Amino acid sequence: MACRIRAVAAGAAALTAATLPCAPLSAAAADGWRAAPAGAHARPYFYLEGGPGSVLADRLAVTNPADRARTFTVSGSPGSGAGAWIATAARTVKVPARTRAEVPFTVTVPASTAPGEHPAALRVRDRRGAERAVRIHLRVSGPALSALTVENVSVGERGGAAVVRYDLVNRGTTTLDPRVAVRADGLLGAALRRPAHRLPAELPPGRRATRTEVWPDPPALDSVDVTVTATAAGGAHGTARATYTAVPWGAVGLVCAGGGAAVGGWFLRRRRRTDAGETADQVDGPVRELTAGVTA
Repeated sequence: MACRIRAVAAGAAALTAATLPCAPLSAAAADGWRAAPAGAHARPYFYLEGGPGSVLADRLAVTNPADRARTFTVSGSPGSGAGAWIATAARTVKVPARTRAEVPFTVTVPASTAPGEHPAALRVRDRRGAERAVRIHLRVSGPALSALTVENVSVGERGGAAVVRYDLVNRGTTTLDPRVAVRADGLLGAALRRPAHRLPAELPPGRRATRTEVWPDPPALDSVDVTVTATAAGGAHGTARATYTAVPWGAVGLVCAGGGAAVGGWFLRRRRRTDAGETADQVDGPVRELTAGVTA
């Protein structure tokens, strides 16, 4: 058995709603709702491709399996350049009970957009604040370029450990999955060898990511060159370095204190000798004068 099929007009575009089977739903299903790309075949995300200046279209399906109507808001992902290119047929969608509504949307690619991948997402929120995000893999056609740089490498101290800080910048037109290796070489030889490892997130074109690497056992007294090297698919490669001088300030304080004590002792001994010499001169003077007077 199926419930009635409805169609809801929204401006020039139409929101279509198809009913779900009226079989009893579990409590978990009745309280849940879903947002996903529309279509006969299940898609985990949207994939759109076109050149600069193109307008791309697709449909979002919002499924309400509950026994009551629900109202949802649909929008592009905030804080994303590509998210601002999304326009939905309706911003607010009321989905009847046990119904799936399809919301058309378009993505207008600005004419000045650089070729490459521009990820975005459609966000769907219900009245209670629950939110679902459906990813959009948007590829703007054109020559692909993989380029990666490492910038602003610095090394600081934190609680007896060293912290290597650096920026990764995607200078190309493709999304990168960088791998980063860190090494340090000092006057006493190799101080650190950290092999290439993946970062927890991809780096879209034009984006900058600031990362830190904790170095728990830096040398106690040495000057080292710390080198950060990043690589990614397509031949992307970047490297940068910084100099780090490890100084045990406690030992320096003891050395300074010991040196100060030695210098102070030297001045004290010199002063004592000087005072003793001046006293001898004062005693010898009258004796010589008195002796000279007797002889005369």
